Amino acid sequence: MTHSPATGTGPDPTAEALRDHLDSHLHPAARAWLRQALDEAAANSGSGWELRVAEAGRRCGSRHADAARVLILYAAHADPATLARLYHQGSAAERRAVLSALPHLVPGPDAVPLVEDALRTNDTRLLATALGPYAARHLDAHSWRHAVLKCLFTGVPVDAVAGLAARGRGDAELARMLADYAAERTAADRPVPADLYRVLDLAAEDFEADEADHPHGKES
Repeated sequence: MTHSPATGTGPDPTAEALRDHLDSHLHPAARAWLRQALDEAAANSGSGWELRVAEAGRRCGSRHADAARVLILYAAHADPATLARLYHQGSAAERRAVLSALPHLVPGPDAVPLVEDALRTNDTRLLATALGPYAARHLDAHSWRHAVLKCLFTGVPVDAVAGLAARGRGDAELARMLADYAAERTAADRPVPADLYRVLDLAAEDFEADEADHPHGKES
């Protein structure tokens, strides 16, 4: 699964890929501004560079602002405390940039609370970004399952869920949750999201194979 570096979702984009993308798409004045912003972020002397994260929308345009913000965060080597501050003080767009940067900047689970906060919203773009590679690596099973379910009832395509195949395959509890949700929708005469059956097939895959091999339960 791949995404344009400008979208702020999907696999962790490398600094080189982001820089190439922006160099190819920004007009000269925006490129000059970005070079200065990256120099300030790399110097990381004080918090002045953080203002550039907010300013990116006006300088680079909404289409390229996500990528510019992520690149600035990379250049600053922003630590978890700084990322948390920028996330909580920022707009939805700035929060997306923080979430997109997590796989590159935070090796451990320190930033999981930011992902959990994003998953409590109904902002579909924020939800999609929150379920990137960082969540795939660090979100606990219970929270991850509920996040997948939330994608289904908010209309976020499950393609946005990084690591879906690896984490979801053979997950009997996820299969149960999905089946219950489908039954509730059907009983209420409401449509069942098409993506649900795709994930249900995945979640039930190894579970069904095991049931076929051991119809009376798993062998001890």
